[in-house]
Amino acid sequence: MALGFLSLLIIAGLLAPFSEMFLAMNWQRLHFAPGDVHAIRVSLSYSAISLSICILLGTPLAWWMTRRQSRWTPVLDGLLLVPLLTPPLALGILLATFFGPYAAVGTLLSRWGLVLVNTAPAFVVAQVYAAMPYYILSARAAFGAVPKELEEISRTLGKTPWQSFWLVTMPLARLGLAGAVALAWVRAMGEFGVVLIVAYFPMGIPVQLYQNLQDIGLDAVYPLLWVFFLVAIPLPLWVGLRSRRQSRVL
Repeated sequence: MALGFLSLLIIAGLLAPFSEMFLAMNWQRLHFAPGDVHAIRVSLSYSAISLSICILLGTPLAWWMTRRQSRWTPVLDGLLLVPLLTPPLALGILLATFFGPYAAVGTLLSRWGLVLVNTAPAFVVAQVYAAMPYYILSARAAFGAVPKELEEISRTLGKTPWQSFWLVTMPLARLGLAGAVALAWVRAMGEFGVVLIVAYFPMGIPVQLYQNLQDIGLDAVYPLLWVFFLVAIPLPLWVGLRSRRQSRVL
């Protein structure tokens, strides 16, 4: 009983600041500030591209790291944690230094017409670097929960490794992968530090929130913040509810 009460107090304390979205906002003056609609379009479109890249590149890597265990696996795990544990502003500086117009890589890419500072591709790259490690780690957990024996049984029945992956592994890991997608989506949509350094322009929702707060004031923050929560939060909530429902069934 005491532990349950303490848990409720902790949850209430964590959620208490969000009450300001209802109490502090002037509902009669609720309207978008200049640039908000553009920021919403930028975040939605580029986050979708970034998420697609995370899924296409991160899913095979997560599966390979799960099924191809070796003495180098802990090393790979540690290397994967480096961008995840790096402070976002520091990661943004490193990306700007590496891909910037005065760096060797940035100069080479610019010759091909690809500029990765304050451009749409730079925005996508920043989001991918912010979201990819989270997706890979979550996808690894999803694949790791699938018994390897089931894949081996499928192969003894004449299925190719590719067929076993799609017919056995993916269906069993789908809920965990959905969680990985939801986490990567929120990370991409909400990333501020890396995007601030690498791609201040085109301006997405997090940077627009920062500019509204600096230029207009607190009242200009809430409308865009509401949009972010309505767009980014439902997917993780849905995945969490599905996960609880499935665990009860099992």
